[in-house]
Amino acid sequence: MIEQIWLFFISLVANIFSAFAGGGAGLIQLPALLFLGLPFSVALATHKVASVALGVGATIRHAREKGLERQFVLYMLLAGLPGVVLGANLILYVADRPAEIALGILTAGLGIYSITKRELGLAHTPMNRDRRGFAIGTAVLFLIGVLNGSLTSGTGLFVTLWLVRWFGLDYKRAVAHTLILVGLFWNGAGAITLGLLSEIHWPWLPALLAGSLLGGYIGAHLAIVKGNRWIKRIYEAITLLIGLKLIVG
Repeated sequence: MIEQIWLFFISLVANIFSAFAGGGAGLIQLPALLFLGLPFSVALATHKVASVALGVGATIRHAREKGLERQFVLYMLLAGLPGVVLGANLILYVADRPAEIALGILTAGLGIYSITKRELGLAHTPMNRDRRGFAIGTAVLFLIGVLNGSLTSGTGLFVTLWLVRWFGLDYKRAVAHTLILVGLFWNGAGAITLGLLSEIHWPWLPALLAGSLLGGYIGAHLAIVKGNRWIKRIYEAITLLIGLKLIVG
């Protein structure tokens, strides 16, 4: 029972921050599962399943705001899902440590970039919606999908900043799209793929799912209430923390 309580609390805290910033639950949740004794592939598969509940909780809250663009939702699904499946297959053959260091440097770079662009993501200014813009956007989302399927720590943050920087979404809209599409569909595809290739630790899932669901809802509510400037600040803090964690190990 004590173990289940700790798992619920870890999942709750991780997913509140993730739902607020648009990614990053793996910073706390995945290392916790590894620390408690799960092998990497089992911990990753278990975390992926639990993260789907984050998308459910965030969807329940964000759906009431009606800020999603339906055509853009379908586009993100088609662009990213093949990459997720590919990444989930590749992770079993990739050396963990070099990939984590590279991902850590890139993640910290996201935060530094956002800090230097003070007005980035504070206003909704749609752009790059032509054929060329969508082609480049598809290529980048596919690559992020590969990362999402393999190295799970903070890849939703890449999607959030890409939606802000390339397609002109404000942080609130970008986080909503990231949480629903990455949290629900991308992580769902990754969970199914990893579940088939590896193993899921089912006894821990009830507490993790409950924490993810509640944390996703609370984090999404805070993001909606606090607005773009607060989301931007939390996003920058989370990216720097995740980047440092991945580099240091």
